[in-house]
Amino acid sequence: MNFSTETKVKEVVLGEPGARRVLEEAGIDFCCGGGKSMGEACMKAGVPAEEILKKLSEARGQAGPEDANWVAAPLVALTRHIREKHHRYVREAIARIRPLLEKVNAQHGKNHAEIAEIERLFLEAGREMMMHMQKEELILFPYIERVEAAMAGRGPVEPPFFGTVQNPIHAMMREHDAAGSLLQEIRRASNQYAAPEDACTSYRALYQELREFEADLHQHVHLENNILFPRAVEMEASAFRQE
Repeated sequence: MNFSTETKVKEVVLGEPGARRVLEEAGIDFCCGGGKSMGEACMKAGVPAEEILKKLSEARGQAGPEDANWVAAPLVALTRHIREKHHRYVREAIARIRPLLEKVNAQHGKNHAEIAEIERLFLEAGREMMMHMQKEELILFPYIERVEAAMAGRGPVEPPFFGTVQNPIHAMMREHDAAGSLLQEIRRASNQYAAPEDACTSYRALYQELREFEADLHQHVHLENNILFPRAVEMEASAFRQE
């Protein structure tokens, strides 16, 4: 697939799984902002579109094991992957980052007031994400898995209490946007995760952890917004047409 400035960002990531790393390094939003054209996305990120398109061309066919193509995989496999890889990572990372933030704020907060703001933003993002993941694991994902099982002839499709899968999906996507905005604020407050000259080892480790947390969120949201959710909507519509 040839990409241009008119190609949608999500089409780039779906068409070439290895493109994710190029977009991540360029600061291009490929999860919540997947509906933008490459031209718009590059302009917003402040990077030359021609340069990014060239890098995408060079990265073609270089997908790693973490870039598995989930477009055609069973949805039960995708929901399991999200729970076991991304949800687990979020819980473990929050447990690591919170005490690290407390330590760095205690040691450097007097000279670096931004640490207190980063701590506030991260705690808010963490609380929101923990509730978000619980709703997915207890309500949305089990329903998607039941519909897929019904499509395979393993039982009927029971109408959900939320009416249609589009309702919780819209709520999840709004929460994705909110979490992404909080992490963008952390990125700005941390000067793009650039530790100051007087930063200790813990300070530098904190910024690396925050950078990785944001990168994982981007992949996590991409899998849901651009793959899981559209496929779930289409599958549910097909299931009810067959009844």
